[in-house]
Amino acid sequence: MNNKLSIQRSRFRLAISAEKYLAYYKGNAKDIVARSEDNRNVRFPASAIREFLTHDGIFGQFEIQFDENNKLIGVEQID
Repeated sequence: MNNKLSIQRSRFRLAISAEKYLAYYKGNAKDIVARSEDNRNVRFPASAIREFLTHDGIFGQFEIQFDENNKLIGVEQID
């Protein structure tokens, strides 16, 4: 029996200023919605990218991984 999880991956770019991310930090906004390279909307909790926050905000290309039930596994910055 194969119990290996089917991991889905999607890449997207983010450009969120520090001021805009403050709304997520304060709890005024909960989820980030981004358009992936393959033209899908990707929604995930803002807390998943908190580690990438700098004084300027969050900028760059990212890859999100999720399982077959669309449960978030993780987000990585790839550039």
